[in-house]
Amino acid sequence: MPDSHTILLVDDEDSIQTLLAFPLQRDGYTVIQARDGEEALRLFAQQPVDLVVLDLMLPRVDGLEVCRRLRADSTVPIIMLTARDDELDTVLGLELGADDYITKPFSIREFRSRVKALLRRAAQPPLAAHQDEVIDDGEVRIDTPRRTVQVRGNVVALTYVEFELLALLASHPGVVYSRRQLLERVRGGADYREPRTIDVHVRHLREKIEQQPAEPELILTVRGAGYRYRDK
Repeated sequence: MPDSHTILLVDDEDSIQTLLAFPLQRDGYTVIQARDGEEALRLFAQQPVDLVVLDLMLPRVDGLEVCRRLRADSTVPIIMLTARDDELDTVLGLELGADDYITKPFSIREFRSRVKALLRRAAQPPLAAHQDEVIDDGEVRIDTPRRTVQVRGNVVALTYVEFELLALLASHPGVVYSRRQLLERVRGGADYREPRTIDVHVRHLREKIEQQPAEPELILTVRGAGYRYRDK
C-alpha cells in the first residue's frame, strides 16, 4: 500500500518542496524533507526510506555525490531532479546509479507516474528472465538467484538496471529488443521517459563487460531497432 512507503525529498528550494510534498502526501506516502546533501545523508541513515527524490544542485554536498554515497550502500530507487537539460549531468547521474531523472519544469502527473513506477518495480521480484538459472556462455556467467556476474572469470559489479539488462538480453541471445521494450522491462514502464536513456546504461554495461567497449562483441546494436546479445 502507498501509505507504507517513505520518500526522502531532497531539494533546497522551498517552492519545490511544497510543490512535490503535497501530492506525495495526498497519495498516502510519508515524506521526509531535506534541504541539503548532508542532511539528506543523515536522514537516510536514521530511518528506512523506500525512494529518494534528489535534486542535482544542492548546497554542502551536491546531488551527484549524494547519489554516489547512497548507491555505495543501498539499492533504494533514486529519481534525480535537474533544472538544466544537460546531457552530461544526466549521464553522470545514471552512471552513478540513479534509476531515473526528471528535468525541471515537469508536470506533477509525470512526477507521480515516475514515483509509482519505481516503487512498483522495487516491490516486485527482479525482472531478470530465468530467475532460478545460471546463464553461462563460456565468457559471461550470470547467476540470477545470487545476482552475480563473472566475465572471463572476473567478478563484475553491476547496478540493478545493468544486471537486468544483461540478464534479459543474455537469456535470449539474438533477440532484438527496442529501447522502449527494455525500459518497460527494467524500469516498470516507459511513460514519460526518454528511450535513449537506455543507451547510457548499455554504454556503461559495455565498459564493464566488453574487452573493447568501442567495438562490442557481447551486446550488439541493431541500427534503428535496439539491442541484442550475440548469438550462441
